[in-house]
Amino acid sequence: MRVLVTGAGGRLGQAVLPRLLDDGHTVRAMSRRPRTDPTVEWAVADLATGAGLAEAVAGVDAVLHLASATNTGRRTHQVDVLGTRRLAVAAGGAGVGHLVYISIVGVDRVPIPYYRHKLAAEQVVAAGPVPWSVLRATQFPQLLDDLLRASSRLGPMIGDRAILAQPVDPGEVAARLAARLTAGPLRGIEEYGGPEVLRFDEAVRAWRAARHSRRPLLPVRIPGRLGRALRDGGLVTTALPRGTRTWADHLADTYGGTGGR
Repeated sequence: MRVLVTGAGGRLGQAVLPRLLDDGHTVRAMSRRPRTDPTVEWAVADLATGAGLAEAVAGVDAVLHLASATNTGRRTHQVDVLGTRRLAVAAGGAGVGHLVYISIVGVDRVPIPYYRHKLAAEQVVAAGPVPWSVLRATQFPQLLDDLLRASSRLGPMIGDRAILAQPVDPGEVAARLAARLTAGPLRGIEEYGGPEVLRFDEAVRAWRAARHSRRPLLPVRIPGRLGRALRDGGLVTTALPRGTRTWADHLADTYGGTGGR
């Protein structure tokens, strides 16, 4: 199968490309800037303008749509919503047989502006001309790690200790996307999460131990609908199967036995 991967240079894209190649697919990787890689064909295209999309989708059997403009305001709408529509129309015109879109668990429950764009993009995919699948994944451990690093820069760590998270490894999400690609269009939404649901304070304790840090956690309760949604499990899923790599696995791989403040 010849597969176009948008957002191929991102964290998930870097996990998806070798997985697809290992599965025997021919891969065309899409980015806004020229790249070189002897293992894949790179296509230059811009979701925000539509430039290059017709050429990018030409001759491919399926599209894995991973590209996103995270938390950049108006550009997020241009890329995630309007750009997804441009991609779907171009793919439909090229006779593509399957469009797989990566989304986020909680886009329909958690009132975050970025999530509204992701939910709108899901709706664009479902209404588009190409048979489709949506995979909603929980948060990557790298994102939680980055959040904790940022929170601890000025001394005490700050956060709502009752928020629930379910970190899932990008490599396992890549494997799930590859399996969905092989299975064919779902014409529906599938959720996929990590092996364990953690409270924020549990994640912080493990993170501090891995880094040999004594920085205290200053609990701050997030107010309103957002806080309630996060504490009530808006970011987690009971869907099966789940990933197997835990938060502790990520911490061991990242920090080993060296730690650091």
